Amino acid sequence: MLVDFNAQISASPAEAESAAVAAEQVGYDGFGAAETRHDVFTTLTLVARATERIQLQSSIAVAFARNPMNVAMLANDLQLISEGRFRLGLGSQVKPHIERRFSMPWSRPAARMEEFVAAVRAIWDTWATGERLMFRGEFYKHTLMTEFFDPGPNPHGNPPIELAAVGELMTAAAGRVADGLLVHPLTTVGYLNDKLIPALREARGGSLDGFNLGMSVMVVLGTDEAQRAMAEAAVRRQIAFYASTPSYRAVLDLHGWGDLGERLSRLSRRQDWTAMTAEITDEVLDAFAVAGDPASVAEQLNARFGATIDRISLYTPYDADRYQLAAVRAGISRS
Repeated sequence: MLVDFNAQISASPAEAESAAVAAEQVGYDGFGAAETRHDVFTTLTLVARATERIQLQSSIAVAFARNPMNVAMLANDLQLISEGRFRLGLGSQVKPHIERRFSMPWSRPAARMEEFVAAVRAIWDTWATGERLMFRGEFYKHTLMTEFFDPGPNPHGNPPIELAAVGELMTAAAGRVADGLLVHPLTTVGYLNDKLIPALREARGGSLDGFNLGMSVMVVLGTDEAQRAMAEAAVRRQIAFYASTPSYRAVLDLHGWGDLGERLSRLSRRQDWTAMTAEITDEVLDAFAVAGDPASVAEQLNARFGATIDRISLYTPYDADRYQLAAVRAGISRS
């Protein structure tokens, strides 16, 4: 497995830039930035200018907050600036955010995303070949491209497109039109093996050759009990937050935890984060996270995901010690 470093979701663009420089210096293979409080393309532009080797990924950019044309342009520019090191990670977000935060349309997200990616590729093909742009779909139509607005072929080629997915429909869409799947942190080994990988294989005619599987795994990391207790509280809270989202219920249902999801949803509407965190039992924690000192965490990650995941990153919703993170990275790289 290749090992990537993800910026903290609260990191400013400048803080992410510094983190990426440090990650490159200690040998990480890639650097991912999320789109939460800051624009991910702005952040990665800074990172691209400050680094030389490390691969860069939007983890994720919210597709439905934009349209295929501006995503095609943003990704093309980042591929130019990074000299071919960019990986375009796209996700749908959920309906309330798309409609109420971004004031954009929402319908049939898997079908919309599949068409979105096809439209981006059609735009890139027009820039690469000079052929007329003529994309007409159910959700998007792009039929105008003049020389004045055409950047021409990218000398580094087009970046790979990877889709974030939880459900089988979006996973199948990724298998048909994307270059990889970004597995959500709220994913168990059972759900990955029983649901996601079979959906991918069916969509791709049985083979995953050349298709990238990336995953950010929640980790309770510490060299002593006090460190792990602090980390565990943060991870339980993060699991509770994700598991309260109805869109992610299929993962819980597979393990017979549907009632847990219902309780968490009710508590989230009251914003009772303390009660939500208390709902996460040790069994649930162990299904979604690995815990221990760096050597133990690396060993568990290798055992759980070494046969299936191509790129892995550590999800630490707390201030993890960077030397311990580097020790985990080294343990995974040696496998």
